[in-house]
Amino acid sequence: MSDVDISQVINQMRVMASQAQSTSVVKTQSTEGVDFSNMLKQSLEKVSSTQKAAGKLTESFQAGDPGTDLAQVMISLQKASVSFEAMKQVRNKLVNAYQEIMRMQA
Repeated sequence: MSDVDISQVINQMRVMASQAQSTSVVKTQSTEGVDFSNMLKQSLEKVSSTQKAAGKLTESFQAGDPGTDLAQVMISLQKASVSFEAMKQVRNKLVNAYQEIMRMQA
């Protein structure tokens, strides 16, 4: 087992948080001409690639690859889990909105 440097993990989390904040600011400023279906497709592809990357890291760790750190594996699994849960929530909101629109037409 390798020693986990908690400060390194905290720094990675801070970097990810700042990246998330900066991308949300950019997205809110340029909402004109955004194709919703294209954006949804890209989001699904990103969630899929995150899950695949986590799976590859997990397999690498299980195979005993010395270059794979347990902390990296756990962080990638958490990223995959969070992104999947977020996508699930978006799907649920879209379904609820669709059902509400259908009720309004009746």
